[in-house]
Amino acid sequence: MKVFFGKLKLFILSKHFLKQLGLVIVAYLVIITITVFYLDTYTHHGEQIAVPNFEKKNVNSVGTQIEALGLNYEVLDSVYDPDLPSGTIISQNPAPTAKSLLYVKEGRVIKFRVSKKTDNCTMPKLVDLQESFAKQILESRGLKYVVQYTANAEADGAVLDQRFKGRHIKENTRIRKGSTITLVVGKMSMAESVQVPDVYGLTIFEAKERLAELGNFMFNVQCPECKTYEDSTVARVTSQSPEYTEGAMISTGSTFTVNASKNFSGGLNP
Repeated sequence: MKVFFGKLKLFILSKHFLKQLGLVIVAYLVIITITVFYLDTYTHHGEQIAVPNFEKKNVNSVGTQIEALGLNYEVLDSVYDPDLPSGTIISQNPAPTAKSLLYVKEGRVIKFRVSKKTDNCTMPKLVDLQESFAKQILESRGLKYVVQYTANAEADGAVLDQRFKGRHIKENTRIRKGSTITLVVGKMSMAESVQVPDVYGLTIFEAKERLAELGNFMFNVQCPECKTYEDSTVARVTSQSPEYTEGAMISTGSTFTVNASKNFSGGLNP
């Protein structure tokens, strides 16, 4: 055993072994240096690009700025917002560096969610359905409605026709959400129907009084901001269902719904 360790010691201390060991260490250092340099170059190590705030800008106007930064972008999806011009950037990912304090590297893709002014749906088939069921279907698709009653004892309460802008609209027709559909509904006795009142801009109590003058109705109020009685006295009607249009009728005893807000900013009715 002593002889073995003696020979091993002589071998380790020999010039040949030390030379080979030195070459291995040099090669290792060269490989590590090249690898680190490559990774720094490939991953842009240490590079920081501040992400600007693109929100509220039009997506078609930011391309040059993004390319100048060495970044890319894509539109993730479009969100219906009738109050914004089409293509307005609503949100971005990653968020602006000023908010997130995070930086990106060259080639990073900025993803945008932009606005669109139209949001379409398909027109359902409502003819022969009961009035209440037809209303529920329209509401579920984001469509508004008005009801026009016509004397028809055999089809009392059933939809006889569905119209858009005065003309019959076929099922599966593409139509913008928020559009108003006219339901022509059969009524056994037209004497039980009255003209739909326009209560927009009235206070809740004024709207209730105007409706009471026309007959006996179920009056339903939606006012999330009305926490106290005082809130209810100043809140004004922002929308109503059924919606007011010339010639629209409502049957006595049906439900009349208003949405109200104490922060009403629209013009008042004369």
